[in-house]
Amino acid sequence: MSLESKIMGDLKTAMKAKDRAALRSIRAIKAAILLAKTDGSGKELDEKAEIKMLQKLVKQRQDSLDIYKKQGRLDLVEVEQQEIEVISRYLPKQLSQEELIPIIEQIISQTGAVGMKDMGKVMGMASAQLAGKADGKTLSGIVKQLLNS
Repeated sequence: MSLESKIMGDLKTAMKAKDRAALRSIRAIKAAILLAKTDGSGKELDEKAEIKMLQKLVKQRQDSLDIYKKQGRLDLVEVEQQEIEVISRYLPKQLSQEELIPIIEQIISQTGAVGMKDMGKVMGMASAQLAGKADGKTLSGIVKQLLNS
C-alpha cells in the first residue's frame, strides 16, 4: 500500500476519532505529498522519496521543538512532540546506537578509513546504506566517535 493511500485511510480514521494531533500531522504529510507530486519534475514518489520527505517533516518539527523549549513555550512543545510521534509512525523503525555501531564499523573497515579526513567517505556510504533507518545527526556522531578512537 502506498503512503498516499495509507494517509487517506488514516485521515478518515483521525477525523472520525476527532484526534486533532493526528489530523494536523496527517494533513501536513498529505500536503507534502501533494507538493512533491506537483513540483514540476514529473517524477513519481517512490519509497525512498517518501521516507526522505517524512524525515524532513520530522526534522522541521524537531527544530521547532528545540526553539520552543529554549523560549519556554511548553504549550507549543507538546504540539510539536505529538506531531513528531504521529509522523514517525510512517517511517521505518529507527535503529538504536547499539545497532548502528557494528554497521558503521563494518563500513569503516570496507572504506579503509583511518581518521577524520575520511569522514566524508564513511558518511556517504553510511547514509546510502542506512537511509530511513537513522538520522544524519546520529550517524555523524557515531562516525566521529569511531574515527577518533
